[in-house]
Amino acid sequence: MGEDLFLPESVVVDLQVGSQKQLFQDMALRLIEANDLSVACRDIVAAAVERERLGSTGVGNGVALPHARIDGLESVMAGFARLSDPLDFDSVDGRPVDLVAFLLAPADAAGAHLRALARISRQLRREEKRTRLRAAPDAQSLYTILSDEAQASAA
Repeated sequence: MGEDLFLPESVVVDLQVGSQKQLFQDMALRLIEANDLSVACRDIVAAAVERERLGSTGVGNGVALPHARIDGLESVMAGFARLSDPLDFDSVDGRPVDLVAFLLAPADAAGAHLRALARISRQLRREEKRTRLRAAPDAQSLYTILSDEAQASAA
């Protein structure tokens, strides 16, 4: 999995959203633009909302990994947001979320989807990584922290 899931254009710092749906819309639009997708924003949002209904993607420690499988995508991709105000995500530990990795995968790519989810989850499980992401001064720094890991795990 050497390919980078994140693009600089899909990483955002101090994002202000008031709800999960608003978060999903913002992240979907960023991914559509960054990856030049011909997928409707509302389809991505609907798929992400539907996935949350199955159970919260709030994994604890202020981290959420919302994800969806989307018809018409050719590869797995992700956006990342650090929220300016933590959002209630019905997380397993009850803590609100401020670090969000939003993952999209082709509808027929279950294996690649799960591998990407596991990789992001591993990164964000490490306290040192979360601390660095929370302290990053800007989106470029966030992107560098996220992609450093990709290179390290690809080596």
